[in-house]
Amino acid sequence: MTTEVRVPTLGESVTEATVATWFKKPGDAVTADEMLCELETDKVTVEVPSPASGQLADIVAAEGDTVGVDALLANIAEESAAGPETVKPKANAPETAEPAGEAASTDIIVPALGESVSEATVSTWFKKVGDSVAQDEMLCELETDKVSVEVPSPAAGVLAEITAGEGETVAASAKLGVISGAAAAPAAEKAPAAAAPAPAKDVANAPSAEKAMAEAGIDGSQVTGTGRDGRIMKEDVAAAVAAAKAAPAAAPAPAQVRGPVTADDAAREERVKMTRLRQTIAKRLKDSQNTAAMLTTYNEVDMTEVMALRNEYKDLFLKKHGVKLGFMSFFTKACCHALKEVPEVNAEIDGTDIVYKNYVHMGIAAGTPTGLVVPVIRDADAMSFASIEKAIAEKGQRARDGKLSMAEMQGGTFTISNGGVYGSLMSSPILNPPQSGILGMHKIQDRPMAINGKVEIRPMMYLALSYDHRIVDGKGAVTFLVRVKEALEDPRRLLMDL
Repeated sequence: MTTEVRVPTLGESVTEATVATWFKKPGDAVTADEMLCELETDKVTVEVPSPASGQLADIVAAEGDTVGVDALLANIAEESAAGPETVKPKANAPETAEPAGEAASTDIIVPALGESVSEATVSTWFKKVGDSVAQDEMLCELETDKVSVEVPSPAAGVLAEITAGEGETVAASAKLGVISGAAAAPAAEKAPAAAAPAPAKDVANAPSAEKAMAEAGIDGSQVTGTGRDGRIMKEDVAAAVAAAKAAPAAAPAPAQVRGPVTADDAAREERVKMTRLRQTIAKRLKDSQNTAAMLTTYNEVDMTEVMALRNEYKDLFLKKHGVKLGFMSFFTKACCHALKEVPEVNAEIDGTDIVYKNYVHMGIAAGTPTGLVVPVIRDADAMSFASIEKAIAEKGQRARDGKLSMAEMQGGTFTISNGGVYGSLMSSPILNPPQSGILGMHKIQDRPMAINGKVEIRPMMYLALSYDHRIVDGKGAVTFLVRVKEALEDPRRLLMDL
């Protein structure tokens, strides 16, 4: 019986890779999850584990070959080499119990975490060792610096072992635990004691990492490995070198050190570690301020016409489309309209180039219990009011439930943030890099306004556009806000593309 070794998913927008190194040759015995080869893409290095124990029968894609996703790399002959290999552990009594239940056990593996996300923290286990589980039942929740990821059970059975407890940091494709069949559960529960010494074995670093360390003049003790079992990858070396260069600049930053605190005050304080999401929010916002030449311009909009139109048609809209008509669809439409006239607000800087987007992927900032996230509505400029409202409602609920995927938060070209739902009257939103513009909505408040020589009470909202002054000039920013204001004060302009 043979098992195919295929190219795994390589990440968003990555369609092919180059076979860099084979760690085994045809005829070699291999065990399940043992590293067979290493692939290199234009972004990351990817390790390919063996899908089964046995013997490497043949290699289809040699070193240097370019392969696509799911392409055949090699074949594993399970039976021919499996016999001798599985007999070996008999020299060690505690390990003999493992092969007996191996066929009935399934590893729980960290799922793909998304492009640029190499590790996660185990936040919660919903089951404990010995609990029965159904296939696809949620076992635990992982927290990355961007989203929370639920891990379903790969099979029905008993949770025999938890190898990564709550609070532990795990890499993509790392082992979290073991699911055993009901009959094999008692033997499997004894496995942790026998398996404990396993991590002590030497782990070979990626060849590309060894080469990078030699070129940089550093050794493995100075690098934190994020590969399987702590294996050092090429990108780990790059991160260590970058950190070493940044260290002198970071040294004079004791501004974060707290001042003296009395014992009485300390006893009434609570110290909580920042979540990965909160750390990432802090880093990205600070990076945005450090990188972009950010400036904010303001205007105000009379919401009378939008509110009247909404009140007139909200019942019919709900009846026909099954979703409420809110203000966000009007603002999304108005922004898409304005971005066509001022395309630099919808652009981004790439090195010394400006990339203009002939589409609008609208980011809608949403507050969640764990922090602010920005799900993206793709091609919002081509969507109807109903489609926009449905997308906002659906992604907003997924954000609050922590169900958003990485892909749903990537690729935005412009962002709308509505602080008005929390009562904010005016604020200066911070750019969501690499975007060049973000519109801040605020609370609708009745104010006396001069209308045709008379003072009238009107529902007014302040608008704030923060923009990257490296791309967007003051004229473009002001023009953008004026177009948004005009479209909202006379919504008919949206229908006539004026």
